[in-house]
Amino acid sequence: MLKKLVIVESPAKARTLSRILGNQYDIKASVGHVRDLPKWGLGVDINDSFTPNYVIPKEKRKVVEQLKEASKRTSAVYLATDPDREGEAISWHLTEAAEFKKLPIHRIVFHEITEDAINQAFLHPRSLDMNLVDAQQTRRILDRLVGYKISPLLCKNVKSKLSAGRVQSAALKLVVDREQEVLAFVPQEYWTVEAELSKQDKKGNGSFIAKFIGHSADSHPLDIHTEQEAKDITNKLNVANYAVSDVRKKKVTRQPAPPFITSTLQQEAWRKLHFSAPRTMALAQQLYEGLPIAEEGAMGLITYMRTDSTVVAKTALQETREFITGKFGTEFLPPQVRKFTKKVKGAQEAHEAIRPTRADREPASIKQFLTHDQGLIYELIWKRMVASQMAAASFQTTTVDIEAKEKESYLLRATGSVMEFPGFLSLYSETKDESDTSDEEQIRLPRLVQGEELSLLDISPSQHFTQPPPRYNEASLIKSMEERGIGRPSTYAPIISTLYQREYVHRKGGKICPLELGFTVSQILTEHFSDIVDIGFTAQMEEKLDDIAQGKRGWAAVLRTFYDPFEETLHKASVNMVSLKEPPQPTDETCPKCGKPMVVRTGRYGKFVACTGFPKCKTTKTLADEEDGERPSPSPSNLTDEICPECGKSMLIKKGRFGEFLACSGYPDCTTTKRLPGQKKTTYRKKGAANKTKKSRV
Repeated sequence: MLKKLVIVESPAKARTLSRILGNQYDIKASVGHVRDLPKWGLGVDINDSFTPNYVIPKEKRKVVEQLKEASKRTSAVYLATDPDREGEAISWHLTEAAEFKKLPIHRIVFHEITEDAINQAFLHPRSLDMNLVDAQQTRRILDRLVGYKISPLLCKNVKSKLSAGRVQSAALKLVVDREQEVLAFVPQEYWTVEAELSKQDKKGNGSFIAKFIGHSADSHPLDIHTEQEAKDITNKLNVANYAVSDVRKKKVTRQPAPPFITSTLQQEAWRKLHFSAPRTMALAQQLYEGLPIAEEGAMGLITYMRTDSTVVAKTALQETREFITGKFGTEFLPPQVRKFTKKVKGAQEAHEAIRPTRADREPASIKQFLTHDQGLIYELIWKRMVASQMAAASFQTTTVDIEAKEKESYLLRATGSVMEFPGFLSLYSETKDESDTSDEEQIRLPRLVQGEELSLLDISPSQHFTQPPPRYNEASLIKSMEERGIGRPSTYAPIISTLYQREYVHRKGGKICPLELGFTVSQILTEHFSDIVDIGFTAQMEEKLDDIAQGKRGWAAVLRTFYDPFEETLHKASVNMVSLKEPPQPTDETCPKCGKPMVVRTGRYGKFVACTGFPKCKTTKTLADEEDGERPSPSPSNLTDEICPECGKSMLIKKGRFGEFLACSGYPDCTTTKRLPGQKKTTYRKKGAANKTKKSRV
């Protein structure tokens, strides 16, 4: 009996589906894309309506042949790639590459890998959505046109191995513009005055702090610019009489944050766990595709992790409310189901928010089956989802105005906040950027009444300086990109990784700071390709891609509208761009291997000495003196295009005990290593132990 062929992207996803579907289905993994534009050459026929020339990469030819063979033993093909534009495009490429022409082809979509979701997907198959395919294809062609047309100019005039991606360049401009704001910022001095006061009843009531505001007559804040002004005010307040002039109390409620979307998950994982965006997405992918949980077998633990919608299925909402009632009690359950409206422009509402596939699967119950990092990400997602349906937290806030009378009358103010009901905060609290003060912080004030006199215990002026806008960290950069419409959920992590990989930016104290190369590239792109790096232009292009996905625009027309003015700009830039490359500087040294002269060149890691016999002779050495304690820069010859999944830097080919392997160039700050692509786990034999093998650690 012929089986039904199901194709997914990853082997992990295939294993999970195999457990759910059983032996009536033959499940294969494509391991990502099986076709793409060629690595060398443009691969796009501009004169023929931007027709792409797709090829099957060498490393995917075996996969395609296996799929062709499997299709000969099947009655139908089910394409079960991820439920987004890229997943739709992968499915289309599969049908074209493997030539499933004589078989019924079904596209099935699910947002969680659970038995119910899979069964429902097979009950409601559909055909390929070519609008989604066209939108993804347009993005790919756009990026190829920009990258292959502008990057050679940068390599020619600035430095080799540079790139100028369409969205990447706009993100780089955000970082560079912020750095220029920081550098141009001139701090302004200002002073504050705070008084420590207490009640006069001497019943052991604690003291409290009140801040000087200004004159009582107008109650407008009075700016204190100098130390002398602060001293004058302090001297007057030292001899003043204090009394409560007003007490205002109000109840404040705080609502929970919505369940995660891709951008907020990446932001919160950075704030709480200091996980990079690529690291967070890799862990979320593992949780989505399925992990073995005791006797239950492999199963998906969260819903699809690339989404910009906060919508949650009704069944999941009901299940979450039932869990809250049983775990926390009815007082922690709001009377109505809480619904969230996503504010991201172009959000795909057909998607769900990122949530656990079962609300009652608490993190502690499966901790033993997950790695440490998987457990942290799962716990974050689980708590965020459950908390989103819990009751609001309530606070009692008190604001006390205090009059200080001397010859003049001054206003001081004290504010306190006390939590009355924790609500969702008993489970989860969202972390804010730049260490904002949390609403739930409890600051108690003694019971005060209007007209009550107070005693002054101490008074102190403090000097301050205005601060520049904060540099971006990964969380705030993703947030800024999302707010400005730069990129989409699937692109945030790759964009940041590319900025690190190309050495345009680096991480300093948790902040993203542009390197000199990043400044240079951004300046050149702004000067010669203002549209490409313009934030508004990039956001408008994303909207056009959304329109293509919805069938409102033709993809070739969008490309033509972009390319004609771009080609004109490209020609002007090729004529006007001035080379910034430093010519090789001669040295007195000769190559120790071939005897040819050595010169000083500039590479991605700075200056180094290299043989003029390159590429036949690849001898290099660092300029740094060993006695200076500087670590030699990596040789350009061992750099690869692989990106470190932990920190986003380039990886190097190194030799170890068991042969060559990839290691992060950020060592020793980052110690990530991995096997070379296509490299199998090797074995070695001990002498005298012919039948015993041991797996290599590489």
